[in-house]
Amino acid sequence: MKQIKSNNLFSSALVKFAVCFLLLCISYRLLSSSFVRFPLEVSDHEAAAAAAVEPPQFVDDLLLNGCDLFNGDWIPDSDGPFYSNSSCRTIEAPQNCMRNGRPDLGYLYWRWKPKDCILPKLDAKRFLEMMKDKSLAFVGDSIMRNHVQSLLCVLSQVEEAVDIYHDEPYKNRRWSFPSHNFTVFVVWAPFLTKASTFENDDGVSSGIIQLHIDEPDTIWTDQYEDFDHVVIGGGQWFLKYAIYYENNTILGCHGCHGSNITEVGFEHAYRKALNSTLKFVSEAKQKPYILFRTMTPDHFENGEWDSGGYCNRTEPFKAGEVETRDVDEMMRNVELEEFEWAVSRNGAGSLKLLDTTMLSLLRPDGHPGVYRQFQPYQGKDKDAKIQNDCLHWCLPGPIDSWNDLIMEMLLRNQR
Repeated sequence: MKQIKSNNLFSSALVKFAVCFLLLCISYRLLSSSFVRFPLEVSDHEAAAAAAVEPPQFVDDLLLNGCDLFNGDWIPDSDGPFYSNSSCRTIEAPQNCMRNGRPDLGYLYWRWKPKDCILPKLDAKRFLEMMKDKSLAFVGDSIMRNHVQSLLCVLSQVEEAVDIYHDEPYKNRRWSFPSHNFTVFVVWAPFLTKASTFENDDGVSSGIIQLHIDEPDTIWTDQYEDFDHVVIGGGQWFLKYAIYYENNTILGCHGCHGSNITEVGFEHAYRKALNSTLKFVSEAKQKPYILFRTMTPDHFENGEWDSGGYCNRTEPFKAGEVETRDVDEMMRNVELEEFEWAVSRNGAGSLKLLDTTMLSLLRPDGHPGVYRQFQPYQGKDKDAKIQNDCLHWCLPGPIDSWNDLIMEMLLRNQR
């Protein structure tokens, strides 16, 4: 009898062990399939990043509510991006750094970590549900266009965007996510105010810019009633030479050497243009949720875009390792002062600050550099000077984190 009882106990234990083992296998399978990432080649740097302990993706809302999202550092991220350069068809060629031959991939394996909390990555399904029957417009320059491409790529893991409109140069575009009735606009308004420009896609100018700093550009104001959410910003174009108008009268200029026009400087023009923009926003009947994005500095070293400047770093800076240039600091101060003016006049309301300046400053490794074109050195001397792009961002790349920030800011607005 004891032997039979012992055998029964052993059989029962064996069955329990088998059931537990089966449940564990099923759980592991379900969990692993929930976090699929596109396979990317792994370098020595990525292997080191993979060894880092990854923080949890989802955190308590109260922790995020009391956190400064824009003060932090970049930390290793072994998961990498949600999409690959080949899986997203909305990436424009100059930002498709891997396809253009960029050999290193370490810039893909970092994520923005605010100092006092953990910022979750954008949840594409939840984002599209939040935006159901709504619209989101990006108004500004080519950095805005760069940002839109990033967002469309992140959302493509749930639903592909449908191109429903574009102008001839593809600078003003519109996409739809049909199953969510969600529309995304990108509006080309590099100065935010009315301007006549004479520049080709390579930045070569055939005439000086004519800029009306007191008139918001109708290319976006005429569509303003169609916008439920708006990301708006500029900055870099104000460094270009221009003649400034106010009340349809020449006020002065920046860089118009040899003329009888008074040199005014871009700081005054930028302040007035932002003031005109934010005044329009505050007085308009339509009250969308507005994210005012601060300017993003470039990372040209040993020259500018047209004088041999380059950007060949492969890792982020740590906080405190780099300082903003005087020009960038000046423009950032203008942005913060005009934003505070708008808030003091109308209350914070639906106007929020999307402060991308410092977190972008820490990412000199995220630009196309010479890989803004396919095989840049093909048929050229290895020491040949090739124009670098140290302003726009590779996709996938650091600019994807801006979408994480937008997601959290939208969630905060709903709480």
